[in-house]
Amino acid sequence: MASMLARIHPTPLSGTVPAIASKSMAHRLIIAAALSSGTTHVICNTTCADIEATVRCLSALGARIETVDDGFEVHPVPKSIELGILKAFQGVTLDCGESGSTLRFMLPVACALGANARFIGAGRLGQRPLSPLSDELMAAGSSIAGQGGFPLTCEGRMRPGHFVLSGNVSSQFISGLLLAFPLLPGSSDIEVRGRIESRPYINLTIQALKLFGVDIAVERSIAPNGIDEMTTFRFANTPYRTPGEVTVEGDWSNAAFWLCAGALSTAPVEVSGISLTSAQGDRNVLAALSRFGARTKRAPQAAIVEPDGLHAFSMSAQDIPDLVPIIAAVASCAEGTTIIKDCARLRIKESDRLATTASELCALGARVVIDHDSLVIHGQPTLTGGTVDAHNDHRIAMMAAIAAERCEGDVLIHGAEAVNKSYPTFFEHYRMLGGRVELIEE
Repeated sequence: MASMLARIHPTPLSGTVPAIASKSMAHRLIIAAALSSGTTHVICNTTCADIEATVRCLSALGARIETVDDGFEVHPVPKSIELGILKAFQGVTLDCGESGSTLRFMLPVACALGANARFIGAGRLGQRPLSPLSDELMAAGSSIAGQGGFPLTCEGRMRPGHFVLSGNVSSQFISGLLLAFPLLPGSSDIEVRGRIESRPYINLTIQALKLFGVDIAVERSIAPNGIDEMTTFRFANTPYRTPGEVTVEGDWSNAAFWLCAGALSTAPVEVSGISLTSAQGDRNVLAALSRFGARTKRAPQAAIVEPDGLHAFSMSAQDIPDLVPIIAAVASCAEGTTIIKDCARLRIKESDRLATTASELCALGARVVIDHDSLVIHGQPTLTGGTVDAHNDHRIAMMAAIAAERCEGDVLIHGAEAVNKSYPTFFEHYRMLGGRVELIEE
């Protein structure tokens, strides 16, 4: 794909924009559909590079996934009635692109299928950690080789049983195991010790599994040391059963950019097609914007943010790491000093997102410093504008575009095509809200 330069002439955004489909939920529902008992119609109003990566991997394993007008028609991976287990595939290549969710979900699924699979990918994906998930998969009988880069290979069918993870690992490790459990011949559980990072994403997985007839019991207790909390996710031996049709809800992670645009603007911005009762953790963007002082309104399947005086506050990013770049942009224009704590996980995203959030906001004239695993942001009414590098990170590109609202001069974003990872129509929607952007092939 050609590198794109986005040149943005600052102007306030206003109006209404439709939410795109939740990438997080699309991954989960399409995987469940491809592993279920029959054909499933997955209503998904948009797609993106990460969703297509999951579709590509499932297709390599034998699922037939057809693109239809309103989403996907998913015909599941073939089953072997004689063996009573899913057919194992030998010598398949699973191309995960740059999608961390795809790799971390599909590796346990491939191991549960007993597939002899070769994983490939792009960008920083090969460098993003897989341990201790890979350690647990190998302890359960699978062989994994090539960690720390690509190709990554797995072979041998994992056994059901007891899995142990620390709560401070990626929630995608826990979700990946939960998605694999219904493929195993027996009951399994995951014991998670300590407070769980990004817990709402595990709730999304449990919600998706329930739609396909798979129940996960959640038990909370105290760890053997008598101090740490412990959460156990128990799976009884029930297979995936198709409900026939499921719908991917609107995406709060990407809606957050427009809602934050409303806080920085001179007029309201509305996002339609999002659920106010969603399990998505990034729904908390409304609470964060309220604490900044913006006026938030809720309507059936919509949220509206109106500008008002913005004032600094301190928050933890532990459950909402994906919101950090755009929240930091709002904080850059809020009176006072905002501190965003618990940002360590941002270092292993598409870029070192802790570093790139700080550096690219500073390139626009913001005052942002890193203090260990925290961002410290000294607010000011306006930014200067300037040139930023997206660092192949969709959220950094979108952050800079929204921050342009408060810039005095033009904003140039190198590598603006990074938005295709999660939001290919981002700049189209930017213009829909009155934004002035020129896209130039570099």
